[in-house]
Amino acid sequence: MLVHSRTGKWATWVVFFLLFLPLFALPLLVILAASFSTHWSGAFPSGPTVENYGAAVRGESLQALTTSLVTAVAASALALTFGSWAALAAAALKKGGKRALDALFMLPVAVPSVVVGLAVLVAFSQPPFLLNGTRWIVILAHTILVTAFAYQSVSAAIVRLDPMYEQAAASLGARPSYVLWRVKLPLLLPSLNAAAGLCFALSMGELSATMMLYPPDWMPLPVQIFTATDRGSLFTGSAVAVVLMGTTLLVLLAVSRIRTKASFR
Repeated sequence: MLVHSRTGKWATWVVFFLLFLPLFALPLLVILAASFSTHWSGAFPSGPTVENYGAAVRGESLQALTTSLVTAVAASALALTFGSWAALAAAALKKGGKRALDALFMLPVAVPSVVVGLAVLVAFSQPPFLLNGTRWIVILAHTILVTAFAYQSVSAAIVRLDPMYEQAAASLGARPSYVLWRVKLPLLLPSLNAAAGLCFALSMGELSATMMLYPPDWMPLPVQIFTATDRGSLFTGSAVAVVLMGTTLLVLLAVSRIRTKASFR
């Protein structure tokens, strides 16, 4: 809702900062401060040090970061492929069929992710689909969890597309496959980039389903953070969490630049 009066604008900003700082910014700042500390002094961490980051960027933590990046990239690519294909197919269906497809793709996000993890574990623990104990079961679970977001993002973009471009290409004799690859998908590129960034960020932070599925040689970084804090290594865990946030933000910024360039084409 737009606020036009000066008093209303000031009140909106005050409420925003009163809610944003305690609920969002302050917890992140505490984690950042803890990553440079060795102990607690009262309500705040103290004992400045950078040794926590030494442990956060080598050994098991570095391997866990690599695992998270590979998992997130693979899951995002698969989710974007299947979600975009399903969104394009749903756009050609009648209202009843589209609603059924919407419900099917939204089901994994309508239930807790730990339920999705359990379902994947039960479904892929017996031949001929034996994935339990491998990295592929983690990638599969992440793909299932983030595909719904890719599907919804692309579906919303398809609704906003002007059909004039497709009609013009078809009137000039372009085949449907040519219209799809050379007209529709380039127009959808900004939304595809946005969906890829969202899927990547969600996969990087996924914990609940991952805890049920990961094998010892494929531990993503969120599990590493949980393990470190569960052992009492709160400050090392905070440093690893900052590395996770920083890596995710850098990738999202790169995707944002790609999306910005694509929007000007």
